[in-house]
Amino acid sequence: MNQNHDRAAEDVGNIVGLEHVNVRVPDQRLATLFYISGLGLTRDPYLMTGVTNMWVNVGRSQFHLPTGEAQVLRGRIGLVLPDLDTLERRLAAARAPLDGTRFDFALSESHVDVTCPWGNRIRCHASDARFGTVALAMPYLEFDVPEGAAEGIARFYKEVLDAPVTANGGEARVAAGAGQTLVFRETGAAPAPYDGHHIQIYVADFSGPHARLGERGLITEESNRYQYRFKDIVDPASGAVLFTVEHEVRSMTHPLYARPLVNRNPDQTNEAFAAGHEDRPWALPFSH
Repeated sequence: MNQNHDRAAEDVGNIVGLEHVNVRVPDQRLATLFYISGLGLTRDPYLMTGVTNMWVNVGRSQFHLPTGEAQVLRGRIGLVLPDLDTLERRLAAARAPLDGTRFDFALSESHVDVTCPWGNRIRCHASDARFGTVALAMPYLEFDVPEGAAEGIARFYKEVLDAPVTANGGEARVAAGAGQTLVFRETGAAPAPYDGHHIQIYVADFSGPHARLGERGLITEESNRYQYRFKDIVDPASGAVLFTVEHEVRSMTHPLYARPLVNRNPDQTNEAFAAGHEDRPWALPFSH
């Protein structure tokens, strides 16, 4: 029997999903104008529906946006969106209501670089072969890390989180689920002070990383039976702290794991409405 497939290409590793990025925002109204009206994403209709927090769906991932002093991820958030032309029109319409903030966007041939009202950098891509079969997703997070840190960061995720990694040219790439990657890119600039933002991952082996983190004194919160947190990424050999970003680690038995997320079609309006097209699928149509 001939083997015609690269079976290793489908390996995920222990991290099975990058579920959300959490950054505080000072103003829920401006956050709605940016994330919902501008980017065309969807406010979760079931959870966090008050005025002090907002969960925003991006395919099978989310932004979590509690009210508070602004937080900025030290790097860039990557999104896949179905249509960059309509994105450009929505962002252009957002310029006036977001005037006086740090909001901006710039077009290139392959993507749209967007800055949120408080300085978070988001790169929006059209769906293509680089991102597999998704039409709406959060495929990667990029972090700007100090020079010389990438190889140690790769060792940390491989030895402590049991994730497939690559490291070369001053960059570490960590598999964080099907079609999702954490990228740590060395930069000559000193990282900005860490402000408390966090990311959330699901893992298949929940107790193994917990034990290895515990041995190193890195657990910062024992949240509940399904979740714990850590902040420091260290060199497994020396224990030196290489970078800090809080990880909310959840088990696959967590009640929220694989919860279906509503994703609307932002091109639908009350004046240009087509029944049956209210939802937007996160995946591309099946292709043989």
